[in-house]
Amino acid sequence: MKQYDITGMSCAACSARVEKAVSSLPGVESCSVSLLTNSMGVEGSASPEEIIAAVENAGYGAAEKSASAASSAPNPEDALKDRDTPVLRKRLFASLGFLIVLMYFSMGHMWGLPMPGVIEENPVALGLIQLLLSAAVMIVNQKFFISGLKGVLHKAPNMDTLVAMGSSAAFLYSTAALFRMSHYQAMGQMAEAHHMVHEFYFEAAAMILALITVGKMLEARSKGKTTDALRSLMKLAPKTATVIRNGKETEVPIEQVHKGDIFTVRPGEHIPVDGVILEGEAAVDESALTGESIPVDKAAGDGVSAATVNRSGFLRCEATRVGQDTTLSQIIQMVSDAAATKAPIAKVADKVSGVFVPAVISIALVTIVCWLLAGHSFGFAIARGISVLVISCPCALGLATPVAIMVGNGKGAKNGILFKTAVSLEEAGKMDVVVLDKTGTITQGTPAVTDMLPAEGVTEQALLVYALALEKKSEHPLAKAIVAKAGQLGVEAPDAQQFKILPGNGLTAVLDGKVLLGGSLKFIASQVTLSDHIRREAQSLAEAGKTPLLFLYDGKLLGIIAVADIIRQDSPEAIRQLQNMGIRVVMLTGDNARTASAIGKLAGVDEVIADVLPDGKEAVVRRLQSQGKVAMVGDGINDAPALTRADIGIAIGAGADVAVDAADIVLMKSRLLDVPAAIRLSRRTLRNIHENLFWAFFYNAIGIPLAAGAFIFLNGWEMNPMFGAAAMSLSSFCVVSNALRLNLVNIFDSKRDKKIHHKHHENQIQEEKTMKKTMHIEGMMCPHCEGRVKNALEGLENVASAEVSHKDGTAVVTLTAEVSSEVLTKAVTDQGYTVTSVEG
Repeated sequence: MKQYDITGMSCAACSARVEKAVSSLPGVESCSVSLLTNSMGVEGSASPEEIIAAVENAGYGAAEKSASAASSAPNPEDALKDRDTPVLRKRLFASLGFLIVLMYFSMGHMWGLPMPGVIEENPVALGLIQLLLSAAVMIVNQKFFISGLKGVLHKAPNMDTLVAMGSSAAFLYSTAALFRMSHYQAMGQMAEAHHMVHEFYFEAAAMILALITVGKMLEARSKGKTTDALRSLMKLAPKTATVIRNGKETEVPIEQVHKGDIFTVRPGEHIPVDGVILEGEAAVDESALTGESIPVDKAAGDGVSAATVNRSGFLRCEATRVGQDTTLSQIIQMVSDAAATKAPIAKVADKVSGVFVPAVISIALVTIVCWLLAGHSFGFAIARGISVLVISCPCALGLATPVAIMVGNGKGAKNGILFKTAVSLEEAGKMDVVVLDKTGTITQGTPAVTDMLPAEGVTEQALLVYALALEKKSEHPLAKAIVAKAGQLGVEAPDAQQFKILPGNGLTAVLDGKVLLGGSLKFIASQVTLSDHIRREAQSLAEAGKTPLLFLYDGKLLGIIAVADIIRQDSPEAIRQLQNMGIRVVMLTGDNARTASAIGKLAGVDEVIADVLPDGKEAVVRRLQSQGKVAMVGDGINDAPALTRADIGIAIGAGADVAVDAADIVLMKSRLLDVPAAIRLSRRTLRNIHENLFWAFFYNAIGIPLAAGAFIFLNGWEMNPMFGAAAMSLSSFCVVSNALRLNLVNIFDSKRDKKIHHKHHENQIQEEKTMKKTMHIEGMMCPHCEGRVKNALEGLENVASAEVSHKDGTAVVTLTAEVSSEVLTKAVTDQGYTVTSVEG
């Protein structure tokens, strides 16, 4: 996506005009314009020159954002600096200086304030003073008139057009009244001349501009706060690094650090770029990137990221990613890209904004004509028309969605949850099903020792010593789990000799002249006779999803050590929270059904889909989408197709880069509790958008008829144009302030979660429960056979899943719609197996 800075936009009608102009160019696939950040994101083959020309032809300015320039700038956060508020503040103070004097001359007599005698005797002098003062305010706020006129010349009237028309109408009408007053005074008709003072709207013309400027300043200040999260991320970027040059430590600007450079980090210093530790140990504070307050222990071989802080210890590292490739830079780019995209819900407001200003101008003209036809004075009619022009606010409509998206996105970034686009932030809260990959998502992803069951007469420590002597020479993940357990307990073992890996999942070595064996139940049972008690223990561990390893020394059983990929501590709670939100949780794994079922039961998921081959995850997600919107959570390279297929892909940040690239949401903390937190934040953001849109539409639906005088006949309500301008100023400020409330939301608080019942999803589940067929199959001999039958059946249309067992000789097929037994039978027989019967 190419990004551009846009200048000259003042309201939602402007952003709609720019978006329409660029979208019409050949080669532009998508275009989204953000009024909030005055930026535009464009995807497609159109050249930057064509895009900039289209924007300029629409009456606005455009310049391509340069990523390299931004990265090399001394202060990249300057791009988000609030430059509008200081300018608007100066304009406001200048306007107020003239306005206070103007109000004294125009309204002072009503408040009993003393007036110079010459003014009281000469009403034309009073009128001239008011004209000059209001003209001064108009000159100070000339930007409204210049922008409004440009909009008219380009046939794209905007909010500034409405303000300029309202103020100009009041000024010109008052000027005409002043000429009439001078005529009466010249003719000696002083009573009529004094009466014409009531036809002056000079103070209204100036007050409209001042009040709109107040609103613009408040809006700009609030908009500046919405980018606080992004600005704070940019401020984290270190400015210098200490690198090794010619054998000496040299401090250089961060831009001069290159991939492969060796750099050092002392306690209290920020790590300048992403790298890998060559020497040293330290506790590294990664809260800036992950939101996790507890420092992480790092040692040689571990990776470190830019902007994290070394809390203790000296580190010597090699730079692996610098400049725009660092984790911090990628986070900043993600947040920035999300701000440049547009949520689907914003399209409604955009369509309204596109026709809003012309519609308001038409309503104002019709209002003036109607009041004139009703017999009222021209002054009364023009006042109603001016009120319609100045109360109407397309800005509130245009800001309703982007401010909430920006604040929500920043809130997520502060907590280690990165939404890549506005679409992902809006859609995440609408999920019906969440699919969790088992390994590395529900579980830790690395095996660990869970049980040690020594044989009679053997201690736990003795069992672990012998197991360590055998396993420490193996590279198998299960062996590493035993070595890690021994390290935790401070257990050491002598070196065994003649280490060998045996066929059938076994290891052998010689210790003190005696044979030491270790391996699976099947392998050890082939070497020695095992009691029924030991067999039951091993079988029980296997049914619990663990891998039992048995050990023999000199022909005597030492005991059993169980190893398993243990569940993350927060997984059951995260799954419970998702279920409390009304979301169905499905676990997806390539493990066998028995192991998967045990893990699924511990985690508390609603459904377990086991025996899924790496290339079959995408197909499972596609089938689950018949039950509603599906979010896929994964961390591995083999999860990438499923993450892409899902409505929302969520990647565990510590996972593979491919998975992170394929996902819509990235969890930096690699914590499953962040999944319900992301969905919770999405729902709160969407609710905030609905509140903003309701306010924007409600304000205009009530304000325009009130300004037009529709309530005069009912209860005598009549709006002064100045109050209309004040209401317009406050409308945008209220929308932005409401969005800022998202900063107060605790996204990890599950107490206020509401369960959303998805009728389609529930009906689908009920249908599945009543549509199952059991097939009896001959010829299946192993898990590979199970996989062939399973893939053949699940490849059929309307087959949701197939649970196949070669031991039982059955396949339980779950259907989403009727599938004939003949079709099911043919799919199995084509794989070389025999179907004896089909039930159900």
